[in-house]
Amino acid sequence: MTGTSDTTGAAGGPPGAPRGTAAVPSGSELAALRRRTSAVLVATQVLGGLGVATGIALAAVLAQEVSGSEGPAGLAVTSSVLGTAVLSLPLAVLMAARGRRAGLCLAYLIGAAGGGVVVLAAVAGSFPLLLFGMAAFGAGSSANLQARFAAADLAEPARRGRAISTVVWATTVGAVLGPNIAAPAGRSVSGLGIPATAGPFLWGGAIFLLAAALVFALLRPDPLLTARALAEAGTEAGTGAETKAGAEARTPAEGRSLRAGLAVVAASPRARLALAAVTCAHSAMVSIMVMTPVDLGHHGADIELIGLVISGHIAGMYAFSPLMGRLCDRLGRIPVISLGVALTACAALLAGTADGDHVRSAAGLFLLGLGWSAGLIGGSTLLTDSVPQEARAAVQGLSDLTMNAAAGAGGALAGLVVAQAGYGWLNAMGAALLLPVAAFVLLVRGRRPAPDGR
Repeated sequence: MTGTSDTTGAAGGPPGAPRGTAAVPSGSELAALRRRTSAVLVATQVLGGLGVATGIALAAVLAQEVSGSEGPAGLAVTSSVLGTAVLSLPLAVLMAARGRRAGLCLAYLIGAAGGGVVVLAAVAGSFPLLLFGMAAFGAGSSANLQARFAAADLAEPARRGRAISTVVWATTVGAVLGPNIAAPAGRSVSGLGIPATAGPFLWGGAIFLLAAALVFALLRPDPLLTARALAEAGTEAGTGAETKAGAEARTPAEGRSLRAGLAVVAASPRARLALAAVTCAHSAMVSIMVMTPVDLGHHGADIELIGLVISGHIAGMYAFSPLMGRLCDRLGRIPVISLGVALTACAALLAGTADGDHVRSAAGLFLLGLGWSAGLIGGSTLLTDSVPQEARAAVQGLSDLTMNAAAGAGGALAGLVVAQAGYGWLNAMGAALLLPVAAFVLLVRGRRPAPDGR
């Protein structure tokens, strides 16, 4: 077997192959490799989501304890989001050169190290060290985001939406279980001189280590390097027919640089639409969601009710992602992006005008999650479709940098907007973030359709 052998070179290719190459699998081997890759990514996504959710559950409480004040408490989660953004680019560079396996392993290892630093900061009572550890812990989220693109590497173009959505859906398990094991994790370190609120980060780091081991052992041959080999052989993910993206992928290694990725996005209206879709969807979601518990509390909601509202929001984000993936493949990427814009606008309208109506707030947050799911999956799939194989890793890293940096800024500004203007205006501003996406949709729709009609 040429494509599924475990005797790979340093980059996941055959022995003696140049770094950044892989063997070309046959048709039957490719089908088996797709199933294997999807299974490995789903398993690691469950672990990655569990690690992130376990730590983040008590991050603000830990920050308050270490800093001694409520004011800086929100900086812990903000540092994690910014860490995810900043680490996206170097990880993308590594993936472009060495493949998904190397990048995902390193991301989970950095996340594990970040969890350890957070524990040390809690013991030492150092708030700056805590923020540094939280930024490194954000690498776990970066790995989780990049996994959706790894799922698309070998997927047939007509099934890319479903491939991405399956990996996104797997995050549901970890996102739901993580906060529920935060308390046992805290109790487990009670005799070690570690604050209980730091225990979840110790567990989160251990979970990241397990995810890294799973990727290192099982994600081979590398999906990105195999996809490149298929493109160079004249097929796009093994469809048997050369596509525009496959033909353009026959470029030198310089085409994998971030500069080349920027040039590709600048030259493609569809890539610009995809980048705007994921960035605006993520920014609107984070900005509104982060202040919703505060608004609910101001209107008399207790912790249990706030938890139910946020749980419904998370369900909207992840549980229905397979539906978004199917719609993406059946109706097209741009219609799903447009659906995301409509859902997020409705969510902002409902939540922003709730004024103490908890049912209305819950409905708004659920729709906000659905809108995010549509924007992320539709945008991620369109981005993969719109750029040549050689530039994909760089462009995808740029996408994650942009969306997380914008979300970090939005989350940081959300509190100021609510304090100065109110929660309703925050929702109005979140809806306004969708206007560039709507403009790009109209622009792209006015051009000649893409060859695949998507």
